[in-house]
Parts: sequence; C-alpha cells; structure tokens
Amino acid sequence: MATKLKVFVTSDGLADYVVAASSRPKALAAWEARQDLFASGAAHETDDPELMKAALAQPGEVLRRPAKSHVLPAALPKVVEPKGPSKAALRKVVEAERHVAEVEAAHQAAVVAIAAERAALDARESEALEAYQADSREAERALAKARRSL
Repeated sequence: MATKLKVFVTSDGLADYVVAASSRPKALAAWEARQDLFASGAAHETDDPELMKAALAQPGEVLRRPAKSHVLPAALPKVVEPKGPSKAALRKVVEAERHVAEVEAAHQAAVVAIAAERAALDARESEALEAYQADSREAERALAKARRSL
C-alpha cells in the first residue's frame, strides 16, 4: 500500500518552499533543514489546492515560489554535479608530474657527481697526507743529522 503524501510549506521570507512528502522528517530532509522547522512554527502542512496539485505532481521535489504569492511554484533548479577534470587540467597534472620526475633525476645525478668528487678529494687528501708525512720524516732526519754534526 502506498504511503499517503502530505504537502508541507516553509518560507525564508523571500520564497515559499513546498514539498510533497509522507512525513515531516522527510520534508525537512528535502529542504535540507538542520532544525525542526515545524516545532518553531516556520513550516506547516497545507491544504491549499493549487499548492497540493503542483507538489503532488512532483513528490519529493522542492518547489519554490515568491513568498506570500499566489503564483504556482516552480521546481528548484537542479544542481549540476561537476563532470570531473578537463583534458587540459589532466594534461597539466601529467606535465607537472613529468617535470617533478626530471627535477628529482637531476638532483640524484648531482648527488652522485658530488659523491664522486668527494671520493676523489678524499683520495687526494690521503695522498697529500702521506706525502707530508714522508717529507716531514725526511726533514726531521735531516734536522737531527744537522744537530748531531754540531
């Protein structure tokens, strides 16, 4: 058995919002209300034949008309969901990802080159230290020999 629909009305002062629903909570959900508009008196059930005819023709659909007007309500415009990113936006993301990969590869190459330079400098430092130590030993022997000859 089908649930009997009732017609409910609320207003924000500029427009009246009409919906055909089976219950008050369903009407509040259709209006996306965060509080009980019926408890505060801001919403009520109506028996206006024109509103009932228009709302019952589109159950669950929120209809809007200028406040305190006798103009038949019109359906609220549908919210158009975005279709997703455009091809140009996707292309930009791909190009940016490619650029990031190139920058990271260049950085890694620089790190490897610096490590190679550091190894070469360490080798030169070891050679220089060995040469210094050999020269220092030879110079100290020569100094010791010169002192003995005095």
